[in-house]
Amino acid sequence: MAWEHFPHGADVGVRGIGATREEAFAQAALALTAVLTDPARVVSRDAVDIRCEAPDDELLFIDWLNALIYEMATRSAVFGRFEVKLSDHRLEATAWGEPLDRERHRPRVEVKGATYSALSVAQGPDSVWIAQCVVDV
Repeated sequence: MAWEHFPHGADVGVRGIGATREEAFAQAALALTAVLTDPARVVSRDAVDIRCEAPDDELLFIDWLNALIYEMATRSAVFGRFEVKLSDHRLEATAWGEPLDRERHRPRVEVKGATYSALSVAQGPDSVWIAQCVVDV
């Protein structure tokens, strides 16, 4: 499992890579956190449950990231650990994190939302799943 960022103009691409769709979604969530702060600085103490449903994997992925962005904004929190369960095009997940501490987390930017730019959720020829899109910062 891994995550990475990819360049996209003034915004940032987030990509999750995993052996399953669930792992790819969770790793993309870590990439989202890494846009804001170093995920290693986040203490995973408070759990937040998230549920989404969409007609396909790509829209579900966008809904997942936007739900995380919403939770971060409304709770003034950051998340550093994720457990994702997918059934068809329904997602049930838990995100663990803590309240944002500007001194310790040193947020770099504010993520406004996940976009449809470079959106893809697919299994490659090597059977690895990749979930990616660009987030607006």
